[in-house]
Amino acid sequence: MDYEIMMNGNVKIGMYAPDFEAETTMGKICMQNYRGKWVVLFSHPGDFTPVCTTEIIAFSKANTYFEKMNTCLIGLSVDSNASHLAWLYDIYCRTGVRVPFPIIADRNGQIARKYGMISNDVSNTETVRNVFIIDDKGIVRAILVYPMNIGRCIPEILRIIEALQTAGTNHASTPANWVPCEPIILAPPQTFTELQARNEQIRKERNGMNWYLSFQNPAKCINSSTGEECKRIEEP
Repeated sequence: MDYEIMMNGNVKIGMYAPDFEAETTMGKICMQNYRGKWVVLFSHPGDFTPVCTTEIIAFSKANTYFEKMNTCLIGLSVDSNASHLAWLYDIYCRTGVRVPFPIIADRNGQIARKYGMISNDVSNTETVRNVFIIDDKGIVRAILVYPMNIGRCIPEILRIIEALQTAGTNHASTPANWVPCEPIILAPPQTFTELQARNEQIRKERNGMNWYLSFQNPAKCINSSTGEECKRIEEP
């Protein structure tokens, strides 16, 4: 399996994120050491490029919101560590923004190819804009891929993490266009008796369309934009 991942970048949702050790702008890191934390591992095509610069600044400004959700950011490109440092210093000198997360120097592309960050139809060396959202147990929960010329939407990455954490905490799902602390979808009933009870609940509370689609407010939800816990349900 490790060989297949190494050769094909065959990382899928639900599998354990491949481990690695790497040199970064903050020293050596190991993926295993992030257990207990959520991780956003993202790649960028190159240092000193316009779209990547806007993304690094945007991720840096949003870092506190990721931290509120127990989430660490890790960047990656095939540039050298010296190039990364020079780029981050230039950003700091021109904007005052300090990049508060490590950026991996993946000079031989080993990590990039392991995670499938290099699309050979686009470039044999530069990474496209991948995002891997990895939970606190080391499992890949979401994968996003953007082309080189389109910058990522940082609020959407935050929203995905909040949706994953809220759905997991409440043993439920989130509907289309869900935003933090809005109603979530109840798990569907598994027996005919439960189905009848669900329809009766919907009739009384008007909280759904039918037994297979009904809603409730999340029992626990953290809004990353405020850091406050949203309490939308009255305690019994």
